[in-house]
Amino acid sequence: MNFLAHLHLAQLAESSLLGNLLADFVRGNPMNQYTPEVVAGIMMHRRIDVLTDSQPEVRACYDYFSPSFRRVAPITLDIVWDHFLARHWQQFEPDCSLPHFAQQARHLIEPHLAQTPQRFQRLNDYLWPDRWLERYAELPFIAQVLQGMASRRPKLQALAGSFADVEHHYHLLESHFWQFYPRMVQQAKDKAF
Repeated sequence: MNFLAHLHLAQLAESSLLGNLLADFVRGNPMNQYTPEVVAGIMMHRRIDVLTDSQPEVRACYDYFSPSFRRVAPITLDIVWDHFLARHWQQFEPDCSLPHFAQQARHLIEPHLAQTPQRFQRLNDYLWPDRWLERYAELPFIAQVLQGMASRRPKLQALAGSFADVEHHYHLLESHFWQFYPRMVQQAKDKAF
């Protein structure tokens, strides 16, 4: 899961959107750094990451990637799941448009940015104004995201090439998304993370 799915599941579970979005920017034990609500959100994000990676449907998707890209498949898939969620948002949230959801999330998160790491603040400088959550629905934007990640982190250079496998197996990946993400939604609603 990437930014959109983590925010979506957090909202369904009535968890801290800030904590769930911030989690990838926090190392170690967050207990003494943030409020209990934000810490709970960080911990929920971490549990979702472990659970997502252990889903049989997600693990099966690794085989759709060429050997040279398989190492980065989990990262690529996190972005791809956000693509499918954005693309099918109205089926999950018929009463709340994706632009409205993004605006609500932004209003809940931005007031607290001063207490967060600089890297997270820089992410927010782009995430909201450039409408990333909404643009995840556009497949060319997914290619841009992967290219951007690859260029910023040389160890992840393979991310750029992994997009070809996404395109090649697009409908199979979408089918797997529909198999596991509704279960994640139900778990969030049940507050079972």
